[in-house]
Amino acid sequence: MCPVVKIDIIEGKSTEYKNAVLDGVHQAIIKTFNVPESELLQRLYELPFNNFEYPKDRTVNATIIEITMFPGKSLKIKRELYQRIVNNLKKNPGIDGSDVMIILLEPPLENWSVRGGKPAGEVDFDF
Repeated sequence: MCPVVKIDIIEGKSTEYKNAVLDGVHQAIIKTFNVPESELLQRLYELPFNNFEYPKDRTVNATIIEITMFPGKSLKIKRELYQRIVNNLKKNPGIDGSDVMIILLEPPLENWSVRGGKPAGEVDFDF
């Protein structure tokens, strides 16, 4: 199962910008975690400017990415993911790395219900 992604940005960005953010994060996950391209579950939330506070050294491109995933990835793999996401978003749509915050959430498998209400630890994934 591919990780579940939630992305927060400030509203007012173009469709192309939003699609580039979604694609950049997804491609980084696919490449780093070696999951099928078809495993995609992402949500992008646009918040009004006055509902999104960020440090003074950030810009209106501030982006918060929360990735909920199965536990067990090494720090080396997590570093690769962070760098790929930042590189992808720098390339397109042009978000500076200092504007990107990534948070990984790793609840235990018994806290995931997937594929017909089974605990994730009881499901055989094809990848």
